[in-house]
Amino acid sequence: MADTGNCAQCGASFAPRREHARFCSARCRVAWNRLNASQPPAEAGALDWTVTAMRETIDRLLRARGPDQPHAFAAISEAVWWVTMVDATLVRYHPDAYDSVLAGHDAAERQVIEGTFGGLRFVRNQMGYYLDHGDFIQPGRGSAIAAWTWRSLPEPGLDSLPARGQEWEMTRYREYQARLAGQPVGDTFRRAAAFLRQAWESCLTRS
Repeated sequence: MADTGNCAQCGASFAPRREHARFCSARCRVAWNRLNASQPPAEAGALDWTVTAMRETIDRLLRARGPDQPHAFAAISEAVWWVTMVDATLVRYHPDAYDSVLAGHDAAERQVIEGTFGGLRFVRNQMGYYLDHGDFIQPGRGSAIAAWTWRSLPEPGLDSLPARGQEWEMTRYREYQARLAGQPVGDTFRRAAAFLRQAWESCLTRS
C-alpha cells in the first residue's frame, strides 16, 4: 500500500487519511464533482448491477444452512468480496452521497457502520491469503450460516507493509475485534447491505 497518492483534481501528492481517497482536500473534491456532474450511463449501469449482485449474494447467505463448511466459507467469502467492492466503489466515485448518508446517522451508529466496514476490509485482506476461512468463522451446529459467528483473532503480522499500510491494517484489525468478533455473520452483512443500499439510492437521486 503506497504512503502517498496524487489528487485526481489538481495532481498534487498527498497522504490519504482514508482508504480509496482520491482528493487532497474538500475543495478539490467539490471542484472535481462540478466538472463531472453527469454520471456516464455505463458506470451507472455497472454499479447498479454490482449492487444487485451484492444483495442477491447476501440474501442467499442469509437463507443458507450448514453443515457443509467449505460451501459455507465460500459463501461468506463471496459476500465479503461483494460488500467491500461496492463500498470501495461508492467511497471512490460517489463520496458526497456516501458521506451524506453516513452523516444522517447519529454518532454512535456512524461508529458502528464505519467499524463494520473496517472489519470487513480486514477480512478481505486476510482471509484466504494469510489466514484460513476457519480462522475467521466459528460454525454453529445445525444452525443457519447467518448465525455462525466471527472469531476473535490475535494481532496480525504486518512487517511486509509500509508504515502507513501497517497503521491502516491495524486500524482495520481493531475494528474487526470491536465490531465483528463474537457477532453473527448475518448481522454484519445485514448492516452493511442496508447502508450500501441507502448510499446507492442517494447516488440515484443526485444523478
